[in-house]
Amino acid sequence: MKFIETPIAGASVLELERVEDDRGFFARSWCAEEFSRNGLNPRLVQCSVSFNAHRGTLRGLHLQTKPHEEAKLVRCTRGAIFDVIVDLRPQSAGYKRWFAIQLDADNHRMVYVPEGVAHGFQTLVDNSEVFYQMSEFYHPECADGIPWNEPDLGINWPIPDPVMSERDKAYRRRFT
Repeated sequence: MKFIETPIAGASVLELERVEDDRGFFARSWCAEEFSRNGLNPRLVQCSVSFNAHRGTLRGLHLQTKPHEEAKLVRCTRGAIFDVIVDLRPQSAGYKRWFAIQLDADNHRMVYVPEGVAHGFQTLVDNSEVFYQMSEFYHPECADGIPWNEPDLGINWPIPDPVMSERDKAYRRRFT
């Protein structure tokens, strides 16, 4: 795997190093030793899938807070998404900075989201599927989020009027 740093400390874009032949390709998409060598949390305890039937669906911006903060490894296995991470660690030099990248079934890229960084995405096509691997078990009492349209962040989402859950719409402005 190729680990590419992002402007968010501890966050990386991962590209597969493919071994190709007539049949297609083979590539490793996770390795605890490689993650540790690159300063990433190698613990994985849970995996989830998010299927999104409609283009413009927006999920996020989510994170899990202390004492159950989680790191995530995110990949789009079907379709395409505009993937966004936001640094919510007040002690970080990148506090309130965001980073976005297109993840899709063809580019096979992944994003590693460290603890304390919010994550969200918007689907760019119908029938998009996202696969998550997490370092911590889900704890509903620690589930939190920030508004997708937080004015102080100025995230340029590609599709106006997103399809969203009531829960995600209810997140309150965090910054002033």
